[in-house]
Amino acid sequence: MITEPALKADKLVKLFPGVRALDGASLRVEPGSVHALLGENGAGKSTLIKILTGVYTPDGGSLEVSGHPVALDSPQAAARAGVGVVHQERNLVPEFSVAENIMLQRLPVKGGLLDRGSVRREAQRYLDLLELDVDPDRRVRGLSVSQLQLIEVAKALSMDSKVLLLDEPTTASTPSEVERLFGVIRKLREGGTAILFVSHKLEEVYDLCDTVTVLRDGVSVLESVPLSELHRPELITAMVGREHSALELPARPRFEPDPILELDEVGTAYGHHGVSLSLRKGEILGLYGLVGAGRTELAKSLLGLSAITEGEVRVRGRAVRIRDVRDALRRHRIGYVPEDRKGEGLFLEQPVTRNIAVAVWDRIGRRVGGVSAKRERALAEDYVERLGIRLSSSNQLVGRLSGGNQQKVSLAKWLAAETEILIIDEPTVGIDVRTKAAFHELISTLAADGLAVLLITSDLVEMVTLADRILVMRDFHVCGEVENDREYGPTSRRVMGLIHADEPVA
Repeated sequence: MITEPALKADKLVKLFPGVRALDGASLRVEPGSVHALLGENGAGKSTLIKILTGVYTPDGGSLEVSGHPVALDSPQAAARAGVGVVHQERNLVPEFSVAENIMLQRLPVKGGLLDRGSVRREAQRYLDLLELDVDPDRRVRGLSVSQLQLIEVAKALSMDSKVLLLDEPTTASTPSEVERLFGVIRKLREGGTAILFVSHKLEEVYDLCDTVTVLRDGVSVLESVPLSELHRPELITAMVGREHSALELPARPRFEPDPILELDEVGTAYGHHGVSLSLRKGEILGLYGLVGAGRTELAKSLLGLSAITEGEVRVRGRAVRIRDVRDALRRHRIGYVPEDRKGEGLFLEQPVTRNIAVAVWDRIGRRVGGVSAKRERALAEDYVERLGIRLSSSNQLVGRLSGGNQQKVSLAKWLAAETEILIIDEPTVGIDVRTKAAFHELISTLAADGLAVLLITSDLVEMVTLADRILVMRDFHVCGEVENDREYGPTSRRVMGLIHADEPVA
């Protein structure tokens, strides 16, 4: 029996001033399947998702849900048509209960008042479907990432969604949370729900998805193709528009023998204990572990954002007490590129020039006060060229740049400050395949030039690509070290063996 696709987009066009964001994009998602939507940053994925969820109206093309033409001119219209969405950012009301959040778009009323009993019963039905053991009456605030994510799924399903769009759903999840979510997705697939899955992580796509559509420059270069017919290099080639080969970074000079940064049995107010490590100029030292292992918290403690409670930190052989980020930079030449580039690393409503120069205002300021705009611009233009930052002018607002270019601006700020030790936290989260490879080359080049890099990443392929040594963290301590031979299989097995060992490994 031939069934209509749960969702069909045909030759969609979307125009913005000076930009053709979609230029004939098409896809077809079948009931009871998981369909991957892939493409580099700027390929048109976000625009397509906004059309499918009623945020944008297309300038051409057509949409069908279960064989019926639809005009999705608002998110409410999309929900009524049976298209549900779970965005990358949570869209829940923290002070409302779990049940109220799930039923928010169709709260039952009795006698002109909210029927709380019906709200609770209906919400519990969806919690049971997703096997989520949480009290429907408790407030959403304080729940875990995975619980919030499943509540978002329950909320979408409560609207009788025939199609569920998941936009980068695993960005902030631990491996166990990812596996739990994937279990839910597989269960929904078996029940006939069509899933559109957007991700930058190809390993997740191959683990979960049945078919794939790839966008490039607003066009579907692959449309609804079975994943079983595509090898990974073919898929990447479709995304980037050129042949892809495994990234082989040039050999770097041997790093200096004496450590520039040492931790000796360090404990912190966050709860670290007995943490020891050494980092040399020209070396990339990796910190790997599951989310919650204490890696970012250790970095913030080194910058004076939390107290070192025991042990000793040494910079260039001398014991130090770092008071704050300014002290870390001015006295010890330590910089930090945070994971949350938008919330912590950049001023989104300020131009590129200001974002790059902010860490060196005291150096380029005028004697009579103020900052020289000419010096700011010259400094920024130098790093824009060196790092290959793509922008219309140095006065462009950082918030208008792509994610990869924002990350380069965040990095440029610390390089302009002449740091000698740079902590880089999750450098390529949310960045597409080609930009990720360029970042790996850039970080390797910086280390070859003598920068000491402490690299925190949850991407094990990235860690094996870049790090010279890998320290594995678990429960706020270092449970072992792996020398990286750049062979992904053996190295990753040793790393994961340390993470999942019952006892710490010396």
